[in-house]
Amino acid sequence: MTTDTDQTGQDQPQQPQQTKQIQHYQQEEQAAQAEWSLSQPEWAPEAAAPEARPDAAVAEAGGEAAQPEQKEKRKRSRSSRGRGRGRGAKAKEAGAAQDAAEKTGESAGEPAPEQAETTEPGAEAAKPEPAKAAEKAVKAAKPAKAAKAEPEEAEEKGDRKKKRQKMFISVLPGEQMEVVVAEEGKVLEYYVEMHHLARTKGNIYKGVIHNVDPNLQAAFINYGAERNGFLQIDEIHPEYFQYQTGYALKKGQRYPLIQKVLKPGQEMLVQVVKEPTGKKGAFLSTYLSLPGRHFVFSIGNDQSGVSRKIEDEKERARLKEVIDGLNLPEGVGLIARTAGVGQSKTELTRDYKYLGRLWADIRKKAQEAPTPSLVYAELDLASRAVRDYLTADVSEVWVDDAETAEHIKEYAGLAFPRSAGMVKLYSDAERSLWERFNLSRQIDQIYSREVVLPSGGRIVIDPTEALTAVDINSGKIGGAGTFQKMALTTNMEAAEAVAQQLRLRDIGGQIVIDFIEMKDPKHCREVEKVMKNALKTDRARTDVGRISAFGLMEVVRQRLGSSALSVSTEPCPCCEGSGLRRNMEWQSLSAIKEIYRLLRRPNCPDPLLYACTKELALYLLNHKREKLAELGKRFDTDVHVEVLE
Repeated sequence: MTTDTDQTGQDQPQQPQQTKQIQHYQQEEQAAQAEWSLSQPEWAPEAAAPEARPDAAVAEAGGEAAQPEQKEKRKRSRSSRGRGRGRGAKAKEAGAAQDAAEKTGESAGEPAPEQAETTEPGAEAAKPEPAKAAEKAVKAAKPAKAAKAEPEEAEEKGDRKKKRQKMFISVLPGEQMEVVVAEEGKVLEYYVEMHHLARTKGNIYKGVIHNVDPNLQAAFINYGAERNGFLQIDEIHPEYFQYQTGYALKKGQRYPLIQKVLKPGQEMLVQVVKEPTGKKGAFLSTYLSLPGRHFVFSIGNDQSGVSRKIEDEKERARLKEVIDGLNLPEGVGLIARTAGVGQSKTELTRDYKYLGRLWADIRKKAQEAPTPSLVYAELDLASRAVRDYLTADVSEVWVDDAETAEHIKEYAGLAFPRSAGMVKLYSDAERSLWERFNLSRQIDQIYSREVVLPSGGRIVIDPTEALTAVDINSGKIGGAGTFQKMALTTNMEAAEAVAQQLRLRDIGGQIVIDFIEMKDPKHCREVEKVMKNALKTDRARTDVGRISAFGLMEVVRQRLGSSALSVSTEPCPCCEGSGLRRNMEWQSLSAIKEIYRLLRRPNCPDPLLYACTKELALYLLNHKREKLAELGKRFDTDVHVEVLE
């Protein structure tokens, strides 16, 4: 038996070294087979066998030269495998295993070291170690047989993993509609619309200029609403400019002076870009846009492109090629939406033609309509939800109204013909749709000032006129040594929760977040990363700053429209929206002061009736009865406290 000598001077048997080399070769060959199978289409012929052979591994291990007879066997084995390459990966791997077994047998007829005592030299007996290696190779060939099926199975699993979102639509016919998009039980988006508060964002009106403000470089448009809309100079298309005689743009001037190009009484088509809020009117634009299923039709802006949320470069290039082949008219642009991913050219062209016909109808109606008037109304919430939010990621749509469910089924059948049963009617009268899917608590949190975190901490959201302040409060602290760990855990949970609440509440403008102090800069970077990743799914544009030395993070977010809070809440009549009121002691003293003033008046009625709220009346009678009796005795007048109805 031949041996090798290692660096320590000890003799090492050669056969284990050969076995390791063969096993290493088999693993490499199996990995190459699997990688090839994943990269080839189903119709592709099998790839040629790798050039590296087991005899090379034996030669590197120091094995002796093979006998001519065994070489002939190997040639026959290789030729038979070459003729049968098309029979599948199993036959190929079995042949490789047989070839490996022949080579791992001692080339000079010597048995393996472990079997030297029980086998005669030169005998053609079974060799356990090579046989085991061959069996392993044959067993390993079985998974390689299904290598072609693995991409399909992986793709199906990936699709199932992606389709975790569900859409819920709750309808009160003629009054209210709510839409929730949830993923694995977590509410991602929430929209509500009440019919008495008609949505105006996206509507197109024929309006008239009421007045022009040179200081603001803006015009106020009467488009039929309670308050005039606000139109800035950069939102006015040049076709509406009426230049005064002798006026010209100066060098480097981007926009003309609005008082030189617009005049009161001038008519124009405007679109509501931002809903009116508080005492502010709607924000308007003359650059109109009509959203479709797959495209956004831009009028007045001839720039076309693809949504930034489509990250696949091949798909972006394909959509750009489709847009380039549509022969758009002058002054019109197209933006490909995420719903257009994977759609055929025929389907995309159909959507473009529909938007073109819609724009032609709007222009015709605008010429005949009086001023001011509505020319185009955006779809209702259910239709918008299906158009904008029903994507391939949504696996189920639950609706608790039969009429709305039928309407959505028709649209879903056109958009997803293979998912006929995705729209389901919820008809359980015992529990509401939100209770059935455990969404009530998350929806109620939208209207709460505080949100509890899983670790026990909480976030407090306080909107103001200038900005929205978010404060992070920690939970229980186990000790001084774990404070930094607790701060990191709470801040990371808070970052995800804040991003979710910004979407659900549609908080726009400047948001300042006060995180728990973290001394390690790495922890600050981790929290910033979590916040940015959590905001990637937000439909609004966001800009996230870094955490300052004081633990403050600044976030700027685009406000999309009317939030659930703005359409369903109003200022408190007691505190007038401040969130604070005078306590009962102060109110009772103010009441006694007023009673004292009335008693000193000449011709004071007897008895004196003082009317107040029920809460204040009870407090006066329970805590200030002696003081009231003293005043009545002093002025010889009875004092009676009445409750306001």
